[in-house]
Amino acid sequence: MIIASSLGTVFEWYDFYLYGTLATIIGRQFFSQFPPATQAIFALLTFAAGFLVRPFGALVFGRLGDLVGRKYTFLLTILIMGLSTFAVGLLPSYDQIGVAAPIILVLLRMAQGLALGGEYGGAVVYVAEHSPRNRRGFYTAWIQTTATMGLLLSLAVIVTLRLNLGEDAFQTSQPLFLGLEGGWRIPFLLSIVLLIISTYIRLQMHESPIFQKMKEEGTQSKAPLSEAFGNWKNGKIVLIALFGLVIGQAVVWYTGQFYALFFLQTVLKIDLLTANVLIAWALIIATPGFLIFGSLSDRIGRKPVILAGCLLAALTYFPLFGALTSAANPTYSNAIETVRAEVVADPATCGSLFDPVSIRVFTSPCDVMRRTMSQQAYRYTQTSAPAGTPAQLVVNGGTPIAFTDAAGFTAALGPAMVAAGYPSATDPAKVKIDGFFSALGNGQALKVIAILTIMVVYVTIVYGPIAAALVEFFPTRIRYTAMSLPYHIGNGWFGGLLPATSFAIVASTGDIFAGLWYPVIFALLTVVIGVIFVREKKGVDLAD
Repeated sequence: MIIASSLGTVFEWYDFYLYGTLATIIGRQFFSQFPPATQAIFALLTFAAGFLVRPFGALVFGRLGDLVGRKYTFLLTILIMGLSTFAVGLLPSYDQIGVAAPIILVLLRMAQGLALGGEYGGAVVYVAEHSPRNRRGFYTAWIQTTATMGLLLSLAVIVTLRLNLGEDAFQTSQPLFLGLEGGWRIPFLLSIVLLIISTYIRLQMHESPIFQKMKEEGTQSKAPLSEAFGNWKNGKIVLIALFGLVIGQAVVWYTGQFYALFFLQTVLKIDLLTANVLIAWALIIATPGFLIFGSLSDRIGRKPVILAGCLLAALTYFPLFGALTSAANPTYSNAIETVRAEVVADPATCGSLFDPVSIRVFTSPCDVMRRTMSQQAYRYTQTSAPAGTPAQLVVNGGTPIAFTDAAGFTAALGPAMVAAGYPSATDPAKVKIDGFFSALGNGQALKVIAILTIMVVYVTIVYGPIAAALVEFFPTRIRYTAMSLPYHIGNGWFGGLLPATSFAIVASTGDIFAGLWYPVIFALLTVVIGVIFVREKKGVDLAD
């Protein structure tokens, strides 16, 4: 029963995270009309689109699951997810079909998000309703491993293809069929095989015994949406679950597994292969933690385990990311501490740079200079100058770099910052590996893996028990609907938007670590609300 539920869910997460792992390449394929930095942001926003619609998928498929049954609902979700993923592999690029390409891509991402919104609740409820009450945390923790296993599977396929095809063929030149090129499409196309296998497995499954008994007695809800959210008794529990457990879990999850990968690639400029392999090793080492902490929650409760993980993450993220920077790119780590870059300008000409959806157009020299520096991960401070003073950049007190236009400033910026102490693109001090197992013989890579593993362990602490906690909050009549919505609001909105929002905070402040305030604040908020309002329900009878 666990294998049947987990395999299908692993496949769904594999589909979903293929896009996130390949966001940089996909940005170049489908948003090629924009500058490179903007391509990356649009790619992240398209990734986020799948998260934004997840709560709506929870409502649609949660209602269906409480009315019709658990089995047939998440059989439908896997079909939608699999076909959408396969279609991404067939989608022509912007250069081939123009603006239709990114539009279709966004629609496919939204279809994936809707499907995932219904998938997780169905799998978790199905397993929980088969489990003995004193082992519910352990059994549902197997479902919790599927998100990480899906991400790990996507990384394994991508790394294998990169090593065998070569980077150029993987990103652009590998010929396929119908005029399509790029080995990055192959993982999406392979998903059709996984879809066939997973669909066959799910067709062999039987309905949840608790739901079947309720259906035979005719006591299931006739209107699960209004029953779950239309009265304050259940609505209050949804809000407590969301703010007292799920939001903190979500930001810890996405910081440890996605923002860490994004930080390695975008801020520390670690090549894609190396970053993916390092994250993959951390996932392999830490994944048993889901089962360990799920089982621990069967003994001491869901609440203390989840809140302890949130608190640990909030207290240690800044030193951990500092250590990650030092280990992965020591030249860069030294530069951000020793190189003094000042944007000197009339403060009246300098505005806010916060732009998480990348729709603002910056024209002021002060704003263009600061935005360019942030996008290239150069740390700076802003210094006020008398009114009317032209904006300029002063590095280590040297000759000012005057702003003429954006292109000229960008061309002058890189050499000036490298001369001041920032690493070049080929800096040998950056961590770099050329194969999956070569990481184990590289002391620098092992240090990075150790730091990443700590972050993933935090993920397992908060995520291992969350399924059992949410299932135990709600009665059978509305369980699928009621537990799915707070989970997907927390993970789809607060978690899914974390990479783009955190990067926007970095870009608006010039501080590469400023984006960490997003997960730290929400994790601490969950600790406070959870301690005060969450009631422990470990081991309740789900049939009541």
